[in-house]
Amino acid sequence: MPNILNYPPLVFIVSFVTMWLSARIGAALLRRLRKIEDEARDDFSVIQAATLTLLALIIGFTFSMAVGRYDQRKNFEEEEANAIGTAYVRADLLPAAEAAAIRTLLRSYLDERVLFYTTRNQQELAKVNAETARLQQELWSTVKNAAVAQPTPVVALAVAAMNDVLNTQGYTQAAWWNRIPDAAWILMTLIAMCANLLVGYGARALKAGAGLLLVVPLVVSLAFTLIADIDSPRGGVIRVKPFNLHALADSLRQH
Repeated sequence: MPNILNYPPLVFIVSFVTMWLSARIGAALLRRLRKIEDEARDDFSVIQAATLTLLALIIGFTFSMAVGRYDQRKNFEEEEANAIGTAYVRADLLPAAEAAAIRTLLRSYLDERVLFYTTRNQQELAKVNAETARLQQELWSTVKNAAVAQPTPVVALAVAAMNDVLNTQGYTQAAWWNRIPDAAWILMTLIAMCANLLVGYGARALKAGAGLLLVVPLVVSLAFTLIADIDSPRGGVIRVKPFNLHALADSLRQH
């Protein structure tokens, strides 16, 4: 089942409709059941302001979580590029045949890592992951055979570099799986709905303030959309671009 959080425009539509309906329910249904007395207006304003403040804080914390995960994905992209570049250079420490094989495999591996960051198609992503796993196995097998045939400290440097290549790919994958928990989204949505209920309930004139009832749902929906966009590694507009991997690929082609 597709995850709605991977489609920020859909997040905006669903959240805006939900928040607007909450405000309308507060303005129409709750006020019919019981209107706010004038003497209770000040107390209600305090409750409404506290709820909106709490919503703003939770949105801010959630936004911080999304930005932290985005920065983590950027850092691991840089680490991947550094690890691949180091392994490519340290291939000179291996015998000529193994060194040539390692360099060829690393260039193909680098192309797959670039595709991992740029593709949006799930079928293509599955092929990229499968090809990445195959290349990792061949890379490790090649460097392992060289180390077994010539177990020297110099060759061990090449083995360590290859180990970093494999590790950084695993760290990257873990970072792309590390998303804001669904429970956090549900709780934030419930608090936003309560806040919009109070906004609608506190509206003094329903017909005159119908346009104003769109403001808070619109602002909250835009905030939700921005958070979902940053938190979605592959579905949003704000994505990690493999600048370091592209630069490394250009450097290897020149080499």
